[in-house]
Amino acid sequence: MATSYSKADYIGITGSILCIIHCLITPFLLVSSTLLADRTLRIGFLSLDYVFIVINVIAVYFAARRASQPLVKMGLWSFLGLFAAGLLLEDVHEAFEYLAYAASAGLIAMHLLNLRTHHHHPQHP
Repeated sequence: MATSYSKADYIGITGSILCIIHCLITPFLLVSSTLLADRTLRIGFLSLDYVFIVINVIAVYFAARRASQPLVKMGLWSFLGLFAAGLLLEDVHEAFEYLAYAASAGLIAMHLLNLRTHHHHPQHP
């Protein structure tokens, strides 16, 4: 049974994985789909980036509150900052897109490490 602090980690992992999938398939959908040729639908679909940022902010906030290791807490917040910057600046230069991918992977790793830490050293509320 997942505790409240581990739920935040699972939400963060899920949000980061979904963001990676979204970022990988968007270019293919834009090229191959006539549905996304409509500018209004395309802007709405691409604004999912903001949804992923919000999901990850919430997940990191709750996961970091219970993180027992300062390195994990700092890693969560650092990767979140890089993730958000990468997504928000991806139109400036393609390097920011890769930064978002790497930071998303870093978020996944930090959430997994946080889960592992809690599994080996459970905290009491």
